[in-house]
Amino acid sequence: MKTISIVTPCYNEELNVRDCYEAVQRLFEGELKGYRREHVFCDNASTDDTLRILRSIADGDPSVRVIVNARNFGPLKNTYNGVMASSGDAVLLFLPADLQDPPELIPQFVKLWEAGNEIVYGIRATREEGWLMRNLRNAYYRLLTRFSEIAVPPGVGDFQLVDRRVVDAMRQVHDGYPFMRMMTFECGGRAVGVPYTWRARKKGFSKNKASALIDQGLNGLVSFTNAPLRLGLFVGFVLSFLSLAYAFINLFIGLVRYQKVAEPGIMTLIVAIFFFGGIQLFFMGMIGEYILAIYGQVRGKPVVFERERINFPPASVAGAPNPPTA
Repeated sequence: MKTISIVTPCYNEELNVRDCYEAVQRLFEGELKGYRREHVFCDNASTDDTLRILRSIADGDPSVRVIVNARNFGPLKNTYNGVMASSGDAVLLFLPADLQDPPELIPQFVKLWEAGNEIVYGIRATREEGWLMRNLRNAYYRLLTRFSEIAVPPGVGDFQLVDRRVVDAMRQVHDGYPFMRMMTFECGGRAVGVPYTWRARKKGFSKNKASALIDQGLNGLVSFTNAPLRLGLFVGFVLSFLSLAYAFINLFIGLVRYQKVAEPGIMTLIVAIFFFGGIQLFFMGMIGEYILAIYGQVRGKPVVFERERINFPPASVAGAPNPPTA
């Protein structure tokens, strides 16, 4: 009997974790009753009753496994660590505790996987959220997929069912800040997409702050595209050309009209100094993001530090694999 692993990261989701568990359990008692279930919950040091509820669930169901982090490491690292701890023949990389990505699609994902697809990915064709956030997300994903060397359709998130071969290949990509939604495509394999509606949260509120979303977005750009650096090179060339052209134009105007080259251009110089100063600071910050990514990689820290594992076999070793040291 094949095993399907489901990975659910959670942080202060006391209102949702039991609903998520029961939704997955019903699927494996119905459409997926021919498969063994492994549901891995990754608790990111919750401060509410989430962990107590997970302990209660795990005590009554050996198919549920729980990883308890020593502190909050953020959603990307937390989810990746859960995927690396899974043991299924196929792994659903991410099923949110709030069920915004619909678990009802999992049987369809499994059928497509059984048909020979190694990556079955959900495409968020419609989003039940505000106009501003919906369009910001769409613009970001289009930017990321447009400039990445890896072909990924816009709207693809971590809601993907991947074959064990892909998970083992991901294990070889020792990344200190993993961006899984692109990593699976980087590993390669036959892939197929399933469009769906990303639902609004029914209980509680999102713990993903705006600063965390920006951080995750920058991580994706830094990890999978060199477009920002190429943009800096292009803008530098264009601004240098325009500056030289503007200097010659001002020289000509000053000599022909004013017979001098001082006072008429002073305001222009002040504006230009602030403009080019801002451009330089922007690209210095962009380069700094790449340096931070390199720094995080060479430090060789585990992706997360775990405090406890529940219902895992004795041979399971706590902690995600270490990135290689320099």
